[in-house]
Parts: sequence; C-alpha cells; structure tokens
Amino acid sequence: MNNSVPLPQADPDLFHSKVRACLLGGALGDALGYAVEFDSLDGIRARFGSGGLTDFSQLDAPAPVSDDTQMTLYTVDGLVEVLQWANDGVGADETACLWLAYLRWLKTQGEALPANAPDQPDRWIDGQEVLRHRRAPGNACLSGLLTGEMGTKQRPVNAESKGCGTVMRSAPFGLLPYVSDETVYKFSADGAALTHGHPSALHSAAVFSALVHDLLPSGAALGDAAAAAVERATASGVPELAERVAAAVRLEAEERAGEAHPSPERMKQALGEGWVAEEALAIGLYAALAAADADTPQEHFRRAIAVAVNHDGDSDSTASVAGNILGVLYGMDALPADWLQAIDAGETVASMADAFIGVTAG
Repeated sequence: MNNSVPLPQADPDLFHSKVRACLLGGALGDALGYAVEFDSLDGIRARFGSGGLTDFSQLDAPAPVSDDTQMTLYTVDGLVEVLQWANDGVGADETACLWLAYLRWLKTQGEALPANAPDQPDRWIDGQEVLRHRRAPGNACLSGLLTGEMGTKQRPVNAESKGCGTVMRSAPFGLLPYVSDETVYKFSADGAALTHGHPSALHSAAVFSALVHDLLPSGAALGDAAAAAVERATASGVPELAERVAAAVRLEAEERAGEAHPSPERMKQALGEGWVAEEALAIGLYAALAAADADTPQEHFRRAIAVAVNHDGDSDSTASVAGNILGVLYGMDALPADWLQAIDAGETVASMADAFIGVTAG
C-alpha cells in the first residue's frame, strides 16, 4: 500500500493542476449526473436517446451543480480554515472546523440552525449565491446536522445510515499534502461521522479519500491506486465495502479480458445503484477503470463520466466520484474546455481550489 507523502514543491504546477482538476472534475460529473439523478436508465434513454446523456450540449446551459459539489466545497472550506489557523501558529480541531463549515452549508439550504448548535461568522464561500440553492440534499446530511450535536464515531448521529453523502464530499481530504495516508483516512472517517454513523459510510469515505491521495503524486497509476483501495476496503472490517470495491476492480478486469460485455445492467448487478456509500465509491471507481483504454485524458474523462451517469441509480454522486478520481489522476489536461464553461459554479469551484492551494502549497 502506498504510504508516500506528496510534496507540492517537487512540482508545484502539477500539484496546482491536480487540485483544481479534482474539484472541477467532480463538479462536472455532478452537474451532468444531476440532470438525471432520479431517472431510471430507461428514462434517461427516453429523454436523450439510446446513447444516454453524455455531453452538456444535451442540456440547457448553465447546468447546475448539486449538493454534492456544495458539500465538497464546504469540506474544502473547513480544511482551509484549519490550515489558516495553523499557518498563523494556532492549533485548531479539524473535525470541529468541518462541523462548523457543514452547519454553514445547512443554512444555505434554508434550514435554521438548532438552538444547541454553535454559530460563527460567514466566510467567503457563504456569500456565493450560486451555492445557495437546495438541490436534493441527502436526508442524513440534513438530519445529522439538525441534531445540533457534533457526531463522532463514539457518539454517532444517524447510527444506521450509510448513504453516499459521506463519499461524495470527501475528495478534498485526499488533496492534503505533507500528510500520511493514515492521517488522510482518519480525517475523512471523522468528517463522515459528523452526519452518518454506519461503518460503511465512514470507511467508504476514508477509502475514497485515500484513493485520491494515492493519485496525487506525479507518476501515480490508477491501477495501483485501485489495488490499494481494495486492500484498504478489505482491512476496514466492513464486508459490503470490501465486496463492492473488489467487485469494481474484478468487473473491469473481466471486461478488459473479453470475459464479459460491459453494460449498465451488468454494472448494476455487480455494484448496485450508488445510493449508499460503498456502491457510490465502487461505481465511480469502476467507471474510471472501465474507460482507461481511451487515447487521451479528455477522452478517458468523457467516457468515464458517461458510464457513471447512465444507470438506474444516484448518477450525480457516482459521476462526481469518477470526476474527482480522473481529475486528480491527470490534472487539468483531463477536463474539456467546453464542459468547464457549461456549469453554473465553475468559477466558485476554481476559487475554492485556489484557496486550498494557497494554504497548502502557497
């Protein structure tokens, strides 16, 4: 398993590119998938033809991002606040800062903070009107925050919930430089516990963040990162997570060897629909692997997002995960310029990426 500590100063331009592309790639997948999040595969094909939804030219512009991108950016903001304190020589609890960030996101959804929850002054992100829309936020994310209690692994909120709301917001943990894989894993699991209590919700998010971290160094390989994800999922002690991640890698290998024909129906049978955490991770990873024979990074990105969008399940979360993975793998070379112009929150995502870069690499 890769335990390297990526150092931005070794190639700062590449680090900057990977951070921006991870966040923007996730937003692109989210926005394309959000258009069909609650449609069946048959419904998608009825709207967009037998090939399904594969390009923003099939949608009205600008295409909106959903709660997946909103919460991902609030994860970024929580981490930025921790690092701003640290850079000033003041210690801060990273999980508490994340909780406060998510509570500020809760207010953007039109919810009043519960009386027992702490409040804090707005930060730059809270003034971004493009993020202040209620776009099918996850029930557990809302209800966990509305308790006014800071959920932890020891004192869980939503103890039985393993919805994909933990995975879809957790890529930013993997972008942290100078830290070990184990630290990334812990930060991500603790952040997931703020709203969800089921072990799969915590460990699926952590395996995803560690996968992103494995792809951060120059020369990282998707196959190696996928193998490490299987190892971590197996070591997590969560059977359904281990089964789904291993199935994602195995399914792609069978298709590459010509032992099976790829199809959304086969993907669903092996990996599920993506509404729960381990399924969203598995589908996003599978989509990235299944398109790896593409000739260029952009073709790889387009094809993987199409796989992750066109199925019966949670299309925006699965495509967001795939977009995060390929963004950090390739950097900005993976992202089609016309797609970047097609979403409503592109400038805000890029600004938050720059804020993260500013407090990590300068």
